[in-house]
Amino acid sequence: MARVLHTPRGRAGRLWLQHRLSTAQRGADLLDHKLRILRAEREHLTLQQDRMAAAWEAASREADTWLLRGVLLGGERSVRLAAARTPAEVQIIWEQSIGVRYPAQVICTVPDTPPDAPPADNAALLAARDCYRRALQAAAQQAGVEAAVRIVETQETATLRRLRAIEDRWIPRLQQAIAELQFKLDEEEHTDGVRLRWAANNRTGTERDHPGKGQP
Repeated sequence: MARVLHTPRGRAGRLWLQHRLSTAQRGADLLDHKLRILRAEREHLTLQQDRMAAAWEAASREADTWLLRGVLLGGERSVRLAAARTPAEVQIIWEQSIGVRYPAQVICTVPDTPPDAPPADNAALLAARDCYRRALQAAAQQAGVEAAVRIVETQETATLRRLRAIEDRWIPRLQQAIAELQFKLDEEEHTDGVRLRWAANNRTGTERDHPGKGQP
């Protein structure tokens, strides 16, 4: 395994590595907590996405049915006359959670028919217009939820990648570096102990062989 760079020597290096390991473990815990929150939020948004998709499809299908009836009753010209002249407005409300910003709500406002607008030729076109209003609102909400799901999924993937990098590579490197450094320190302490005992024994033997040496 690659050596941890810039590690101080001796016991200072052990303390330095232990501090880095503690920091990495805390970081992994925070990323794991963030990942659980992102997964729960993504699952919640996915359920919303499915509901919005069903609502959009149902409203669109109903609107197409009424439009077809209106065309059969009044012709295509009646459809053009019944069309809204003012575009709809979409407002996006953003939300931020654990550092992730995504659309939390989409409000689609469809303008009312102005008083001076020509009346619809038949009741089917009135029903189609109301259905298309609901379909447009559902489509806007569906687009917002889809965008939120993509953003949360992207952040979830990035968080998981960082967590795996810490757990699978960085923490094992630090743990092995600590173990290797500890082994080296133990060897040095053992060598120093042997050297000190040898020196002490050698001094004792010298004094025994020459008891009067060094005394007045």
